Amino acid sequence: MAAPGSPTETIVDLIRHGEPVGGRRYRGQTDDPLSEKGWAQMRSAVGDAPPWEVVVSSTLSRCLAFARELSTRHQLPLETDPRFMEIGFGAWEGRTPEELTMIDPLLIERFREDPVANRPEGAEALADFAGRVGAAWRDVVVRHAGRHVLIVAHGGVIRALVGQVLEVPLHRVFRISVPTAGISRIRVRQRGAQLVPELLFHAGRL
Repeated sequence: MAAPGSPTETIVDLIRHGEPVGGRRYRGQTDDPLSEKGWAQMRSAVGDAPPWEVVVSSTLSRCLAFARELSTRHQLPLETDPRFMEIGFGAWEGRTPEELTMIDPLLIERFREDPVANRPEGAEALADFAGRVGAAWRDVVVRHAGRHVLIVAHGGVIRALVGQVLEVPLHRVFRISVPTAGISRIRVRQRGAQLVPELLFHAGRL
């Protein structure tokens, strides 16, 4: 047990869901399930002896179905939090990059360059999204201080969290690449209310 006042170290792994049915799309909060390929990607990524003590998942099925399987197979506590849902893409929901490019060849490029200034019509504001994801993250770290936690989430969620750890400006977070079933690891040292995170690796494997 740590001495009173000494830092508590918490390890949080972030894994993006595998490929959903329908392939690559700006699906946001559209609740498509994992494809067979997506299931295979996730199972391969975590292996047979995962190190986690608790699993926390987005409530969307492309994350939650695998989180439930992992939790059951390895007898791990499972928590869900809707704040870890993907950003809402508004008018882009369910659209493929090819469809959007046909509307405007530079539409996606402008969004990636500055998603704050080029938000899709009806989409969730990036600042609001980052705020809810950051609040959920802090709750997990405080609630599970000293443990090794897995968060099963989405590309946008992981971009937001890695961006916050590295203090990347919000309008640049979509420059962070997050592959399907990629794993990122963050170590957090906590002293009282202060959380000091450190990115150990990004978009890797166990």
